[in-house]
Amino acid sequence: MEQTAEPGAGPGAERRIAHIDMDAFFASVEQLDHPEWRGKPLAVGDGPRSVVSAASYEIRAFGVHSAMPVLQAKKLCPHGLFVPVRMWRYKEFSRRVMAVLQRFSPLVEQASVDEAYLDATGLERLFGPPEEFGEALRAAVREETGLTCSVGIAPVRFLAKIASDFHKPDGLTIIRPGEVRAFLDALPVQKISGVGGRTLETLKKQGVRLAGDILRHPPEFWKHHLGERGLWLHALAQGRDDRPVTPFTPPKSSSAENTFTKDTRDSKVLRRWLLLQSERVGADLRAQGVRGRTVTLKAKFADFTQVTRSRTLAEPVCDTQSIFDTALALLAELNPKKDLRLIGVGVSQFGERPARQLSLLDLAPQDARPAKPKGALDQALDAVRGRFGKGAIVRGDLLDFDD
Repeated sequence: MEQTAEPGAGPGAERRIAHIDMDAFFASVEQLDHPEWRGKPLAVGDGPRSVVSAASYEIRAFGVHSAMPVLQAKKLCPHGLFVPVRMWRYKEFSRRVMAVLQRFSPLVEQASVDEAYLDATGLERLFGPPEEFGEALRAAVREETGLTCSVGIAPVRFLAKIASDFHKPDGLTIIRPGEVRAFLDALPVQKISGVGGRTLETLKKQGVRLAGDILRHPPEFWKHHLGERGLWLHALAQGRDDRPVTPFTPPKSSSAENTFTKDTRDSKVLRRWLLLQSERVGADLRAQGVRGRTVTLKAKFADFTQVTRSRTLAEPVCDTQSIFDTALALLAELNPKKDLRLIGVGVSQFGERPARQLSLLDLAPQDARPAKPKGALDQALDAVRGRFGKGAIVRGDLLDFDD
């Protein structure tokens, strides 16, 4: 195997970056949870105003893809299954996937809910050559989650990401240092993340079709035509990408929002949506082990104008009731005079960790219990749902509410 000294690696070391991309993630989770849907064309996204969030490989054969309006997708595949987004469930699986990756390396950077980078430099003694390492990664994710992922391994980040898309689903693609030049010389330039629109138009005018074509001109030429982006592209065309894998940094906010099937300003309907969203956000905060001080209400009207209202609390919270009460107060402050098409709740400005988990004291007789901490109900609900699933227990106010 050819040895090179790449940016960020020690002298003579071979830098190795892996990109892990879950296969049709949302759709695959739905098919895992509903075995009767496996092998059938399925899209995550429902409702006349929605777009497709994810498409199973079966429905892609009909031309359906993510970001496509659901109405258009249903015309292409009338017999397809169209199911609502369950972001809380996908986040659960995402956390499990990231936990698996951290067993292989301390340097894991989550890029989105369904993809991550992993620095595998120097791990050969533990996991063997790239082929064995990649196979071990895929096998561990599959064993832990029941889902498949595709893995790309290369000396630098941007090539690892491109490689992970080459043999989907459930694929492994390895680009060795000695193969980088030939790979780039044959790579369509639009495959590079961030190249599109005006940049692609400018490149085509200069006769650039493949990444290697960029090297026909010096960096100064591309800076003149594309500014700093031109210098960046020239570096990538040389196979240079100094960006390190940055370990996970906690999110700065958590939010939930919904677009209505029909515009409304009915206070009862809005109240129930806010309760459902507050419950989702609270559960996410507690799963992360954080509290937030600022609660934000987001509202989009039928004419697509959008407003937000925020309130910073004296103490950070993660319990559903506090989030809901604040959201209701913000809605009353907003006092919408026209119909809404979307409403949402968010919590930010994270601080201290939440209260204790459910303990045996909660099972003691009522008169023997100490005063319950705020959020004790939420902790009990979290415990039940964690063991039996989200639908195992539902608040009475949401019992007949179809989300």
